Amino acid sequence: PWLRTLEAIHGFRETEKSRWSEASRAILRRVQAAAFGPGQTLLSSVHVLDLEPQGYIKPHVDSIKFCGSTIAGLSLLSPSVMRLVHTQEPGEWLELLLEPGSLYILRGSARYDFSHEILRDEESFFGERRIPRGRRISVICRSLPEGMGPGEPGQLPPACAPGPL
Repeated sequence: PWLRTLEAIHGFRETEKSRWSEASRAILRRVQAAAFGPGQTLLSSVHVLDLEPQGYIKPHVDSIKFCGSTIAGLSLLSPSVMRLVHTQEPGEWLELLLEPGSLYILRGSARYDFSHEILRDEESFFGERRIPRGRRISVICRSLPEGMGPGEPGQLPPACAPGPL
């Protein structure tokens, strides 16, 4: 059911996955290569967020307790608009059009100094263009918080590493 609500996310289902088909692992390896440096260790599970057409994500900055310096999200199914707003200077903001198949990467200032949100359907505009929202799935890889976690730096998490399921 689409009844789930957290403080920041409304109208969603989610799961953590660590086992993927070979084709999906190949895509996750491409995401990892594009988004993460060789010294970064990733969380072992990949977060999959399924947002209903009327769901949305309120402005937030991901906690440093649960996520390291890089967040990479693969957007699927429906286009959506992500808004980033500087936490200290709200007049500094930008919007990103996330088309299906696009990859966004938050690191550096974008990761720590800007909140990010997925706009509600009725607010979903990119410039003057209306971006109708449907069901959106995002596949999110995150680096481990600094100083935490098993594995060697640069080691692929099980979700991205080759091998049998």
